Amino acid sequence: MLLMDAVVVKNLSYQYQPRGPYVLKDINLEVKPGELAVITGLSGCGKSSLCLCLSGAIRHQRYGVMSGEVSLNGQNIEDIKGGQLALHVGIVFQDPDTQLFSPTVEDEIAFAPENLCLPPPQIRQRVDYVIDLLGIAALRYAHPEQLSGGQKQLVALAAVLALDPPLLILDEAMSQLDSNDKKIVADTLEKLREAGKTIIAVEHNLEDLSFADRLLVMEAGQIIRFDRMEAILEDREFLLERRLIYI
Repeated sequence: MLLMDAVVVKNLSYQYQPRGPYVLKDINLEVKPGELAVITGLSGCGKSSLCLCLSGAIRHQRYGVMSGEVSLNGQNIEDIKGGQLALHVGIVFQDPDTQLFSPTVEDEIAFAPENLCLPPPQIRQRVDYVIDLLGIAALRYAHPEQLSGGQKQLVALAAVLALDPPLLILDEAMSQLDSNDKKIVADTLEKLREAGKTIIAVEHNLEDLSFADRLLVMEAGQIIRFDRMEAILEDREFLLERRLIYI
């Protein structure tokens, strides 16, 4: 029995406003279940907009003109009610302050499962699991506002993981982390992939996620290459030409 792709994008285009310039132009892409795919490219190439389209945020929460189709595990995001999106896909943004609002780290992680009306023992189990997974037990009762940028990012990731979505999107979520926290997140992503999670991560520093399955390179709102990570990393001429590495 063939498994359906976790993410299928067909002829996706996006404009901030009608008759405005295209931020995304005719994007076609498939990501397999349990795959870790990295998106990279220069600033302004459309990486974050693509993440927002894949998460359903643009279709359900934000303004703009989006055409084409995005399907998650065989279901068109247009058919997924806004309140149910979190059960299909979780997204962690570059700036964790946009996602954190609870008085303690524990409350932050428990917030979404509580809104789903999960039984209290199950909520406690999920909170304990992600705290242990990310090694943030010492932060459990801290106020998110008192944390460093890297610690906030780990808490934002923990809050998303508490919902246990099959698809996880990280939009430059490692940008504020120090080397130790980057290793924690990288190790976590490897564990999640092994557990069957599908992961899409935007990243500039390709070495941080060199173990990924495939790398998608964007330029001016379009995909210019989508290939095995090791194949692109070995193509130094391509990376230099696209200014993704420097001599």
